[in-house]
Amino acid sequence: MKTSWLPRRRSTRLLAALVALPVFFLSGVCGYYYGRFANLIDERLHGERIRVIPRVYGRPLAFRPGQTLASAEVVQRLNDLGYTSRDTAREPGEFTVGSDVIVIVPRGGANAGRRVELEWARQPQGASSPNASPRLRAIARVAVDDQAVTDVALDPPLLSALANPARERRRRMPLAAIPGHVQQAVLAIEDRRFYSHPGIDPIRMVGALVTNLRGSRSYLVGASTITQQLARNFFLTEEMAVEQQSGRRSIRRKLLEQFMAVVLETKATKEEILELYLNEVYLGNRGSFALHGVAVAARTFFAKDLTNLTVAEGALIAGIIQSPGNHSPFADLARARERRDVVLRAMAAAGYITSAVLETSLKEPLLVAARALDFEAPYFVDYVADELELLHPGIAQSTTALEVHTTLDLNLQRAAQDAVRAGLADIDAVLARRKRAVRPQAALVALDPRTGEVLALVGGRSYSQSQFNRATGARRQPGSVFKPFVYLAAFDKAAADGRTDVTPASLVLDEPTTWAASEGDWAPSNYDDEYDGMITLRRALALSRNIAAIKVAEQAGFDTVAALWKRTGLGKTPLRAYPSIALGVFELTPLEVAEAFTSFATLGRQMRPHSITRIAGGTIPLASSAAPVAKVVASPAVTYLVTNMMRSVINEGTAASARAAGFAPDAAGKTGTTNDLRDAWFVGFTPELLAVVWVGLDDNQVLGLTGAQSALPIWTAFMKRALAGRPNLPFQVPPGVSLVDIDRDTGLLALPACPRVAAEAFLTGTEPATWCQLHHFQ
Repeated sequence: MKTSWLPRRRSTRLLAALVALPVFFLSGVCGYYYGRFANLIDERLHGERIRVIPRVYGRPLAFRPGQTLASAEVVQRLNDLGYTSRDTAREPGEFTVGSDVIVIVPRGGANAGRRVELEWARQPQGASSPNASPRLRAIARVAVDDQAVTDVALDPPLLSALANPARERRRRMPLAAIPGHVQQAVLAIEDRRFYSHPGIDPIRMVGALVTNLRGSRSYLVGASTITQQLARNFFLTEEMAVEQQSGRRSIRRKLLEQFMAVVLETKATKEEILELYLNEVYLGNRGSFALHGVAVAARTFFAKDLTNLTVAEGALIAGIIQSPGNHSPFADLARARERRDVVLRAMAAAGYITSAVLETSLKEPLLVAARALDFEAPYFVDYVADELELLHPGIAQSTTALEVHTTLDLNLQRAAQDAVRAGLADIDAVLARRKRAVRPQAALVALDPRTGEVLALVGGRSYSQSQFNRATGARRQPGSVFKPFVYLAAFDKAAADGRTDVTPASLVLDEPTTWAASEGDWAPSNYDDEYDGMITLRRALALSRNIAAIKVAEQAGFDTVAALWKRTGLGKTPLRAYPSIALGVFELTPLEVAEAFTSFATLGRQMRPHSITRIAGGTIPLASSAAPVAKVVASPAVTYLVTNMMRSVINEGTAASARAAGFAPDAAGKTGTTNDLRDAWFVGFTPELLAVVWVGLDDNQVLGLTGAQSALPIWTAFMKRALAGRPNLPFQVPPGVSLVDIDRDTGLLALPACPRVAAEAFLTGTEPATWCQLHHFQ
């Protein structure tokens, strides 16, 4: 008996050991991975919950009577602010759209919680409503609690998070702020049993296995739950990267994903998992940016705040998750709609929507927003990031809440983007007719010359195609845009020397002229070889005559022109005192040109451009920030002479087409075209708004168009919208300046018989003392 019992006992022990060994090993492996994943999950979840994403805000959105905006544009602005459309607006952050009125209940600013009304004049019977028509109309009345006001400000619009090296777009939303139908659309198509499974869904796994074995689909059906997808894409990023590089699916990675999903369910609640998933899920690319999260998708695909999505729009976003490259509406509208309808039917099958809602949603047209990414002023945000790092190095990596409030006016930014887009389309058409296969770029900078605040900035044709910011980084020759500084130097030198014979009415001989130089004679010409003979300095600047500008620079001294420009502190290298200095043969960025011309708008005080007003709720210290800093370039009286001359550029000179296009306000400006028509410029300003436009090719090849042909139309379109409804502010005449009627042909005191008389500006004491002789006997 004993001998037969002992072998059985030994065999049982051996069997137990054989069973225990793999169990022990498996337990150890599971324990190792549980500890590893638990720590990783805690670290990522904790870091995600406390992580600060720096946000950039524009200036508070403002509306006023006379402002030219369509109702649909106002709705778009309110979507930018995250306001919710309601049948009746009652709570802060809500709005209601009527046929000719929009009612808003602001959640910020001086009118928070009050009833704000924007009213348009009623359209004639039969005309379409402003909400259905893109045609712009002026706001007729702005009221707060039924009391008419001159203007009203809402919240500052969120432009973007600061740019990050991964070039990703995110806009985090708490789960409570994500509409229920958006959550339900994702659950219906991605994980219907999300709230009942422990991280993996055995029922769905068996169903997927059966479907794949039957081969009833042209593709393999997956069974990943939302928790698994989050584990795979948010936690197992290294493993996913290895798998993608190898091009083969790893069973080990799949097992790790399933195990991590189970661990994740023990470390976070279902609500936390779903919130993180909806904010992290990858929804394709737009241009160079990866889109993450349903909130970014709503803005990108529909130009709407997430809270304003319809059931059908929420379903479309949910449908993209499975295959962003195939189901994006930007890739294929028909396929996107087909996928959207699959999601809608899944929502109905899950009991999330009624059959009536299903039928209505299936009929809803699929309308996506064009270029929604560009609407967030990306070039401006990059400029802000650069300025922020320059002023406060390392602040963007702060662990405290960081809100960067900026100078950007969203209304003007949209007007700038529209003007650049339309202007480039027109230029493309002109070049196409000339059989030129080139793709010109453009930049626009608009600022308040009184403060240097950058109000709008466009750095190129399309940020999604090129992130190079031409407004701040493209250094190109300013050409004739520099000529006002030549005349400023001449008047400044004459005033210092006590001369009375150098005035805007002085005459200069405009004819072909050769200048001797060490490297050989230099014989520049006027554009199209047009010459005027004896011409006043005002007329020479208005018509941008090269020969006259060089002669004025020569009379003042080329070194005098260089010295005056040195006061601006702009440009990479000092100017050389050669005759060519008068024609702007050096390099500047559009932003530097804008800064230089603030001295003409402010009568001698050059204002440094800046974009940041506040950080994290506190005012930036004056000593280290972008507070207005003025640099005196010339006296107010001397500067006014040139500013007044530049009014003739728009009224009757090279930029007169702006008046023909309907631009009415008093303004001054200067066209610019470089040698061989490589670069085209226009800079123009009123006392409250200055804008610079550059058009050219990135490879510095010949554009073939002048500033008046290419840059001026963009400037005109922008300024017409920007100044619509604003009062026409005149340029103030400073002390020391006298206005005298002169004959425009001779520059002498006008007689009653003179056919062309103008009120010319002179430094007091330099007015002409001689009457016009040309028309004396007429």
